[in-house]
Amino acid sequence: MLHRTQVLTLFLYVFTFIFLSCSGSSPDPTQEADVTYYQDTQFVMGADLSYVNALVDAGVVYRDSSGVQKNPYTIFKELGTNLVRVRKWHTPSWQTTLYGGIKYHNADDVAKTIRESKKAGMKVLLDLHYSDNWADPHKQETPKAWQGLPLPVLSDSVYQYTLRYLQILSAQNLVPEYIQIGNENNGGMCYPIGKINNNQYKNFCTLLAAGSKAVRDFSAQSSVKPKIIIHVAQFQDATWWTDGVLSSGIPVDFDILGVSHYYKWSEVNEFSKISSAIKDLKNKTKKDVWIVETAIPWTTNSKDGYPNILSSEGIPQGYTATRESQNKYLEDLTQAIFDGGGKGIIYWEPAWVSSSLKDQWNTGSSWENATFFDFQNKAHNALKYMTKKYAF
Repeated sequence: MLHRTQVLTLFLYVFTFIFLSCSGSSPDPTQEADVTYYQDTQFVMGADLSYVNALVDAGVVYRDSSGVQKNPYTIFKELGTNLVRVRKWHTPSWQTTLYGGIKYHNADDVAKTIRESKKAGMKVLLDLHYSDNWADPHKQETPKAWQGLPLPVLSDSVYQYTLRYLQILSAQNLVPEYIQIGNENNGGMCYPIGKINNNQYKNFCTLLAAGSKAVRDFSAQSSVKPKIIIHVAQFQDATWWTDGVLSSGIPVDFDILGVSHYYKWSEVNEFSKISSAIKDLKNKTKKDVWIVETAIPWTTNSKDGYPNILSSEGIPQGYTATRESQNKYLEDLTQAIFDGGGKGIIYWEPAWVSSSLKDQWNTGSSWENATFFDFQNKAHNALKYMTKKYAF
């Protein structure tokens, strides 16, 4: 029979053991030996998976690094992805010729991507192009439904379109956590009305502000309150573009400045200069800064007859066209983002493997040498950058 003092001692021992087991001294469930699974609130490890649904429809089978066939969204979650980016076009009627109808990058396709991403445990960035087709620094075509509208009506169209689609997603419990208002808007958006001419940003910022206001008005009635991203391509253009947006006289409400960074087209490639650019942009905007698009080839070979966009000139000095080097570059770039105080990196389109899928220019993929999969659609076992423990 235990003495009262012995009982008390045993109780204190058990209590202390339980307390220490439940306290911060125990391992974080998201931490492993040399692996960290980041939360998007810490740092965004993202992937643009806008092509995946179409590729699966075309018969693509994805496999993890051990060769096991899996849902592609599950594979990316296991790689450490915590956010999926997906683009939406207004009315891509040109798809009718290719697919017999509008099937991809429309409301239903985007909803499917959001559903699958959330099911796999990842957050979502909805990228609204405000165009019927690709929007980038060289092309910002106004949707056919809005062409010829004066600025006040066009602005209201941007507002109503943004608000209505968020309401549609809300009815399906598919509200994205982040919204991008436009895509690579170096020259503006919805040309010709929203084009930046002679350094005049007023019309462009009127449209940007309309999209942002729609998100804020939606958020006032929503439990999920999406953060707003505006987007410019390449760091060499980011400073003057951001200056123009901030000084336009039209207040643009946003939370995050997104920048595309591709070595092939960049004039700012030294990692120290990337860090400095991010610091400067953070100080200028008082907002978070992400790299929302980047990529690097893992091979200069090709699987199909569709010429690759990124080849040897897309490989930075000091790196090679190998899986290990692809991962090393992404580790180094991610560390540079951390060093500059940035909050995210999103890889563009790591699942666009070769297939029978047709687009407006060819059949197959112009990006299969820059994906996260080999030519048998097996995930690269060298990809560790999303779960690396970084110094920050």
